[in-house]
Amino acid sequence: MIELSPLAWGMLGLAALIAGIGKTAVPGSATVSVVLLAAVLPARTSTAAMLLLFIVGDVFALIAYRRHAHWPTLLRLAPAVVAGLVLGFLFLSIGDDHLVRRAIGVILLVMIAITLWRRHRQAKAAGTALGLTYGTLAGFTTMVANAGGPVMAMYFLATRTPVQVFLGTSAWFFAIVNLVKVPFLAGLGLFTPQVLLMDLVLAPLVVLGALTGLMLAKRMPQRLFDRIVIVLTVLGAVYLLF
Repeated sequence: MIELSPLAWGMLGLAALIAGIGKTAVPGSATVSVVLLAAVLPARTSTAAMLLLFIVGDVFALIAYRRHAHWPTLLRLAPAVVAGLVLGFLFLSIGDDHLVRRAIGVILLVMIAITLWRRHRQAKAAGTALGLTYGTLAGFTTMVANAGGPVMAMYFLATRTPVQVFLGTSAWFFAIVNLVKVPFLAGLGLFTPQVLLMDLVLAPLVVLGALTGLMLAKRMPQRLFDRIVIVLTVLGAVYLLF
């Protein structure tokens, strides 16, 4: 087991809980989990550990929203997402922990900035270029930092995707992509026994978070939750940078 302080374990536990909530309540909010893990663990290790925890959450997201997916959207994004995954894998294979940590911070700040800009402008885009851009960026960010949630959220908002379809399509998208990422990270030797044991300890909190998210999904004001996530993500990204 990785030796960590009680505070560090508390942050990891909170990250696992938020990861579960994000999977079943608000897609994209799990970026807070990414920040917390990257703040405690070496950057590359945090990417591998977070991936396995997200896969646990994916199971509950599929149980809740699997029937609402829009498969033509997933198929349209697939080629660009694969290209982004390969680019992200190449980046991870050559980047050290310091570079990857900085990259996570920059990626999260850029995603938040674009999200706020699009909301302010109430911009709408459509067409092949949109799918290529967001698909590639989603593949890259999810491989490097497990931070594809904000990218896909922006894509679904730009295409005016209905809420249930948004949740169902997101659930299938990340379930598939996260499984595809496993052999890539395994090839880099990131799934060490210590990481696997740590995730085994944290997995019950992901389950608890996912169940909590299912209860909160229809009760928590979306706007308030989004603002909390944005503030925490910005603070976390700045911390990772400096």
